[in-house]
Amino acid sequence: MSHTPQGSLYLVPTPLDFGCEPQGAICDVLPQETLRIAAATTHWITENAKSTRAFLKRVDGVLPLAQPLQQQTITELPREVHKKGDHDGQFDAKPLLVAALRGQHIGLVSEAGMPAVADPGSSVVRAAHDLGLQVVPLVGPVSLLLALAASGLNGQNFAFVGYLPQDAAARSKRLRELEALALKTGQTQLFIETPYRNAALWEALLHSLQGATRVARASGLTLPSMSVQCRSVQAWKQTAGVVSGEPTVFAIGK
Repeated sequence: MSHTPQGSLYLVPTPLDFGCEPQGAICDVLPQETLRIAAATTHWITENAKSTRAFLKRVDGVLPLAQPLQQQTITELPREVHKKGDHDGQFDAKPLLVAALRGQHIGLVSEAGMPAVADPGSSVVRAAHDLGLQVVPLVGPVSLLLALAASGLNGQNFAFVGYLPQDAAARSKRLRELEALALKTGQTQLFIETPYRNAALWEALLHSLQGATRVARASGLTLPSMSVQCRSVQAWKQTAGVVSGEPTVFAIGK
C-alpha cells in the first residue's frame, strides 16, 4: 500500500515594504530559492489574504506561479489571533494543516518580514511540529535582527518585548523598567510600535530615560528611505528631529 509523503510547512518571509510606496524589486530582498519555493507553493496560511495575494503577484513577476492566483488556497488566521497573539497555546492550528498531511506543501506568511517573529504564526509552527511535519524557515528580511545588528548595542544578549502600553503613565513606567534591566544586565531591549504612534513613543523615550542611556531607532529597513541611528538620550535631545512614520524598531541599551 503506497504512502503519500507529507508536505512541509515553509516559513516564507516577505519584503518589509508592505504599505510603502514606491516598492522595490522583490528579488533585491528575497533570494532566488525563497522566490522559487513561494512560486511553487499553492496552499497558504496568512495574517491577511489581501496582502498575500499582493505578495504572490510580485513573486509572479519574477517566477511564474504554479497555479493562477485565483486558484491558490489562502487561509487567514482568525482575527482573535491577530489581537491576542497565538503563542500561548490557546489556538489549535492543526486543522489548518490538513493539506500538508495529504502531501501538499504549505506556506506561512505575514504581511511583512518573517512569520511568527513579532507577527502571528507561532501556533501554526507548533501544530506542524506536533503533527510531525517538517518546518522549513526560508531566507529573507527579519526587521528585529537587522535593527539590532545595525544599532551597535549588545547583540550577544537581547530581548524583544513587543509593544509597550498605550497609556502614557504605564508606558513611561515600562520604559524605566526596561532601562533598568538593560543597564543592570547589559541586555538590549527591542520593541516596536504601530507607526502612527511612533511620535508619542519617541517623546516618551526622551522624557523617561536617563541621559546616558543609548537609544536606537531603525526605520524603513531595506528601503531607499532606510535610517538607522543610535545615540545617547542626551545627544538625541539635541539632534532628534522628526521620528519616521514608517515601521520602526526601537532599542535601548548601554
